[in-house]
Amino acid sequence: MTAFRAQRRAPSSLRVHDGDGTFAPRAAVRARTARPAANELLRWTFPADPSWAAAVRHTVTDRLATVLPHPEQIDNAALATGELFANAVRHAGHGPGDTITVAVECTEHVLRVIVADRSPLPPRPQPTDDCAESGRGLAIVSALTDGWGTAPPEPGSTGKRVWFTMARERREATP
Repeated sequence: MTAFRAQRRAPSSLRVHDGDGTFAPRAAVRARTARPAANELLRWTFPADPSWAAAVRHTVTDRLATVLPHPEQIDNAALATGELFANAVRHAGHGPGDTITVAVECTEHVLRVIVADRSPLPPRPQPTDDCAESGRGLAIVSALTDGWGTAPPEPGSTGKRVWFTMARERREATP
């Protein structure tokens, strides 16, 4: 497992999942995910193996405990991260040397978790089937986070990045 702090990169051409199975350009949701100029990015690389799922959740949970104010948010972010990691392992982890990168980006108001793998195929939300043993990962991510989407790989890499965002402080619902 490798961790390092990286400088903020220029925004990439992200596509944002809008909740109904379609994707919208990032500009359509920029107001919801606007970020201050300064932020922090931590990145870890894990083997693309399902046995590492607990380590991914624990690593992310430990980091989020220092930046998210509510235990429920930490749990939701850890679960959503675990789902994206499991999807990456299932759909992109084909060899013993394959890896998956998990990054946590924190700004003053927004948390973004990014999971990168080597498969170029975009995630496809599946209709939920009560009898199916799998296929609920993206529905869980949608339910627990403020939004999720995809991005092209880092320059010089292959694959894709799948991410989700959460407000660092939840606002109470008003009647």
